Amino acid sequence: MKNEPISLTADAGDPEDFDVSAEALDRGLKARTIRTVRTRLGLSQQEFAQRFRVPVGTLRDWEQARTTPPDFALAYVRVIARHPDMVLQAIA
Repeated sequence: MKNEPISLTADAGDPEDFDVSAEALDRGLKARTIRTVRTRLGLSQQEFAQRFRVPVGTLRDWEQARTTPPDFALAYVRVIARHPDMVLQAIA
């Protein structure tokens, strides 16, 4: 991790701030996308996970940027955002 390129340098005036690598920034942006889709649908993590058949632990890890969702999973979430009813019909 120490050898990763830094995308966002720490604020020198903030002793609690830290450098952010390109990979961590990407993971954080993907986490925000997933969380935003879920909250716009008005669903809790548990509800979203059950409705769209995503393990709730995996969803939590993605939303908290502990792990990076694979590209196919992010695409799935983007389709859910645009067509949630169609997705539900397809997985029923």
